[in-house]
Amino acid sequence: MGMNAVYKGAEDCPLVIPVFPLVGALLLPRGQMPLNIFEPRYLAMVDDAIRTHRTIGMIQPEPESGRQTGEPGLLKVGCLGRITQFAETGDDRYVLTLTGISRFRMVDELTVTTAYRQARVAYDDFEVDFTARAGEDEVDRNSLLRALRAFAKANDLKIDWKGVNEAANEALVNALSMMCPFGPREKQALLEAPSLKSRAEVLVAITEIELARGGSDPETTLQ
Repeated sequence: MGMNAVYKGAEDCPLVIPVFPLVGALLLPRGQMPLNIFEPRYLAMVDDAIRTHRTIGMIQPEPESGRQTGEPGLLKVGCLGRITQFAETGDDRYVLTLTGISRFRMVDELTVTTAYRQARVAYDDFEVDFTARAGEDEVDRNSLLRALRAFAKANDLKIDWKGVNEAANEALVNALSMMCPFGPREKQALLEAPSLKSRAEVLVAITEIELARGGSDPETTLQ
């Protein structure tokens, strides 16, 4: 797909993608994730992506999988992102923005000659991701904002309340999910929530658990 691609469904997405394993990273459909790339293998990944589909799959590695050697395993669900902004810094780094397209499920990891990892993926379980603002009306916005206010206050977070009040439900739920400082398990639970309504509910639940625990080690919230 060339410039300004439109992704209407799974058929518009590549089935073999480069994957970027990053602990605690959460990209959601239509969300934007800034990335600062400096490792040679990921510089090569970005070069290849720009030459081809301009897409990269963000995925979390498995938590301490106990492997002594080799790469960590990957969790089963990630999110495909398109490179929508790109800059060279002049000191061997790329600064880019990925815009989320759709979640995917890992089918298998490929044996490849590239320094970065590649996987065969499927999008069938996530057809809802291609429809902007799907399920917005079912989101309990009030409970979400209540939880956010309490969380922001307890953690001294600076929130742009004007922006929050003007944001549509999808943008609000997904932006909060991506920016809130939760651990990798929580991020994965937010990613895998089947609908926007359930993602908002997971977000409220995690926030309330964090508040009740006084915001100590977020790694252990979800077991």
